Amino acid sequence: MFETLDLAVDGRGVALLTLNRPEKHNAMSGQMIGELTEAAAVLGADKAVRVVVLTGAGKSFCAGGDLGWMKAQMEADGPTRVAEATKLAMMLKALNELDKPLVGRVQGNAFGGGVGLISICDVAVGVDGVKLGLTETRLGLIPATIGPYVVARMGEGMARRVFMSARVFAAEEAVALGLLAKAVPADTLDAAVEAEVAPYLACKPGAVAAAKRLARRLGPDLGEDVIAETIEALRVQWESDEARDGVEGFFRGR
Repeated sequence: MFETLDLAVDGRGVALLTLNRPEKHNAMSGQMIGELTEAAAVLGADKAVRVVVLTGAGKSFCAGGDLGWMKAQMEADGPTRVAEATKLAMMLKALNELDKPLVGRVQGNAFGGGVGLISICDVAVGVDGVKLGLTETRLGLIPATIGPYVVARMGEGMARRVFMSARVFAAEEAVALGLLAKAVPADTLDAAVEAEVAPYLACKPGAVAAAKRLARRLGPDLGEDVIAETIEALRVQWESDEARDGVEGFFRGR
């Protein structure tokens, strides 16, 4: 069904959704963004699925945006950039609004959009020693489309500690920031994820879905106006001299 993802559902109704571009550190290409959007629709419609676990294959959870995808954005015109940013924003929205619990299994490093994916999980568990960071500003860009979810997860005060500096931080700090629920040794990661999954299987799925919708409603505004504002902010930044210099410099190894 998918080329950049693996999807398997066990007999209990626990779905394992795996980012499967390990040779690219699971960086998000246009194809992966589209397939994640499709996966959200498939999982949402499958009544047999009770819980979804999101993880990555290989050493990294998600390295952010794919280099080819980023280069294409640098070379594109404004409307194309807006269209691509909209696809990314709609993918995040679809997973964030999934009417099933979404548990993050963060087995490796996560940067940029990878932190965004963690932020849309209802709970995420990471391995001791993994590194995370919102590294966009190093390239003259901003964590725009992922921003609403990152700030909703951490709270504004905590988010501002890492949102603008591009500073890389460890799993232990990610726990303090509220991004991860806990950091555990690699050999206990699956047990820690199972401890988050199991309680949902004793609940009524309709009530779980209704409770999740209510929690989202009571939380920060993540509606269409906010999404549109982030897309426009990203478009403006893409067209800045800083972004062109930063992205071009990155591809030249500067």
